[in-house]
Amino acid sequence: MNYILLICTLISFSIVYTFTPWFIRYLQKIGLVVQDQNKKNKPLVPLSGGLIVFGGIVSGLLFFVFVRTFFQFSLMGFDEFSLTLIFAAMLSIFLITLVGFLDDLVIKSDKSTSVGLKQWQKPLLTLVAAVPLMAVKAGTTTMTFPFYGFVDVGLLYPLLFVPLGVVGAANMINMLAGFNGQETGMGLVYTGMLGFYGIYHDELLASLISFVVFGALLGFYMFNKTPAKILPGDSLTYLLGGVLASIIIIGNFEKAGLVIAIPFFVEFILKWRGDFKEQSYGKFENGKLYPLTDKIYSIPHIFIRNGRVTEKQLNLIMILIQLFFASLIWLI
Repeated sequence: MNYILLICTLISFSIVYTFTPWFIRYLQKIGLVVQDQNKKNKPLVPLSGGLIVFGGIVSGLLFFVFVRTFFQFSLMGFDEFSLTLIFAAMLSIFLITLVGFLDDLVIKSDKSTSVGLKQWQKPLLTLVAAVPLMAVKAGTTTMTFPFYGFVDVGLLYPLLFVPLGVVGAANMINMLAGFNGQETGMGLVYTGMLGFYGIYHDELLASLISFVVFGALLGFYMFNKTPAKILPGDSLTYLLGGVLASIIIIGNFEKAGLVIAIPFFVEFILKWRGDFKEQSYGKFENGKLYPLTDKIYSIPHIFIRNGRVTEKQLNLIMILIQLFFASLIWLI
């Protein structure tokens, strides 16, 4: 089984790594570019890398489906319903990536940023992405609550907790973004950690999705790290939200998901203080980053307020923060 997981991961990595240069040229030709806000002279960089990452994810998962279907052998931990869950997860991830892409499409005339969807439209449209997981009743209805222990919530799980998880994950990950490699690097940490967590708990389907996404993100990171040749856009941040929600729901990793999401909860509170109008990114001066405001409205503002870190150093800090919280899932 482990070698199949490895092959699927390598396929998703290879697809993204091979075709991203072509995709970059294509985005440049159609003019889907925005300013890289954290660079000198703010160069125009292609946007919406989530599309190519999605292509890698689909390739890796469909290879698994091909092996499972045409070679007709039984894989421990994978029954016929597993294929249903894979297709439901792919459809959810596709729909949420599409919403992010629609947000990326409309760019300000000065190319400073994309302004596609209004704030109230984003949670409403991402709600649609939860429908496939709701329709197949993904996950189990038994949940653990503080002071109460295990509770069977019945239909409330697919009809309430699943859509809340998808919408919440997508929009929270979208808030903590804005620096080269940040979203991708943090995504590598929690998908990789959940992959091993799934193997340990015999939730191999959740592990498969985690590692396939990890491979696709690793291929994309080669072009998204500082200085970025392509930016993720909302298509990738929403994709990561859909991925995280799918893994948590399918693997029944609700407690682990809450721990992993702590940085995003903190970011939500900080953005709330600024009425969700403040940006995470800063301004570039003499190779360092400086905040656009004196107050802290985002986690990165804590580290750039004194102008002592570069974008590459900030990216490493954010990845280490995510690594710290992702490591805590082994203690719960």
